[in-house]
Amino acid sequence: MNIKQAKEIDIVSYLSRLGYEPAYKSGNNVWYHSPLRNERTPSFSVNFKTNEWYDWGEGKGGNIIDFGIRYHNCSVGDLLQKLDGPGIARHQQQHTEKPKEEENQIKVLSVHLLSSYPLIKYLDKRKITRDIADKYCSEVRYQLNNKVYYAIGFPNNAGGYELRNEYIKAASTPKDITYIDHGAKALTVFEGFFNFLTYQVLNRQQASESTNFLILNSTSFFEKSLPLMQTHDRVHLYLDNDKTGQKCTEKVLQLDKEKFIDERKPYHQYGDLNDWLMSITKSQRHRLMHKH
Repeated sequence: MNIKQAKEIDIVSYLSRLGYEPAYKSGNNVWYHSPLRNERTPSFSVNFKTNEWYDWGEGKGGNIIDFGIRYHNCSVGDLLQKLDGPGIARHQQQHTEKPKEEENQIKVLSVHLLSSYPLIKYLDKRKITRDIADKYCSEVRYQLNNKVYYAIGFPNNAGGYELRNEYIKAASTPKDITYIDHGAKALTVFEGFFNFLTYQVLNRQQASESTNFLILNSTSFFEKSLPLMQTHDRVHLYLDNDKTGQKCTEKVLQLDKEKFIDERKPYHQYGDLNDWLMSITKSQRHRLMHKH
């Protein structure tokens, strides 16, 4: 097999052969938890029209050759030998099954007040109070593969929704950040909206208007959001305790240690702020809520 033939291999098919299945599909992209590193939120996409991948957490991408030499940590020659085997589908340049492509996309059907018991129970499991959830979230019914589902929906600035329930972690298109502007000089930043809700639970005694809020909804928007962050006097970072969260935090601390503040110390032993909230007792939560 030569390089030209290798580039004709369908990346989605190859990832499946390696044991990686999509977390969800959105538009022309198939989203995965990155095969190249550990992460909590899917930020590795494959465009099935161009047959190219991009790891938004690392800011790197390319074709199957670029992926293979990184994944297998080998030379191009060794990779071509690995790829020269049966059962690997070739990428189709023309996708004629347009209706099927649209069928695999999430389509929002309705948005209304939270009412479904499984969703309320899930919020309780995550230690998010009903009043906070009702203020910022909705119940979203959506269609996927001709079936109707419902989830907790958190809106972004472009009209899309982050979707969560006990079993799924997905998003409707378009995907974007959520920026809540109170006209404040300070900004508080989170990766996911459950960490934002957690912050609201813990700080219910404090006026939320004292800071603006930025929920990235994906670390892929971190770089693009830097100009927005820079317009604030102080930026409080409540990012995840993983490789990507650490990388993003270190990047901005190198830019300006006075402006950017790493707020992860209280939950440094946990994956994120919500993991920490779920781990502490009811009395501890009560004291923290009144303290704040």
